[in-house]
Amino acid sequence: MTEFRRVTEDFSVSPQIEPADMAAAAAQGFTLVINNRPDGEVEGQPTSAEMEAAARAAGMDYVHIPVVSSPNEDQVTANRVAIEDADGPVLAFCRSGTRSIVTWSLGQALSGVRSRSELAALGRGAGYDLSGVLG
Repeated sequence: MTEFRRVTEDFSVSPQIEPADMAAAAAQGFTLVINNRPDGEVEGQPTSAEMEAAARAAGMDYVHIPVVSSPNEDQVTANRVAIEDADGPVLAFCRSGTRSIVTWSLGQALSGVRSRSELAALGRGAGYDLSGVLG
């Protein structure tokens, strides 16, 4: 099973998960899975359709917001809205979890929900260095 890294009480990130991980995610209370990885990024990764089917079979909602390198404003906004509309804790993933936490942190910073220093500390706590992203 892939490691889910808690960032806040309601938001966690993870490196690539597999369809079989969805039941564990649901058992841990996640209600929404956000896939920030584009299909076909590397050979052998599960497709978004496979991940969505597994998430829904486990009773969770699913959103695919692919980010190729760094998130653009539309992706940051879509991610923020999906999280705000979720019925409970959210798990976001990509290859390493970095694009997911960066996309989330930019949404938090731009909306003024959290300060840059708080976001940097939350990133560190989850094992990610956001200093280059948050300035």
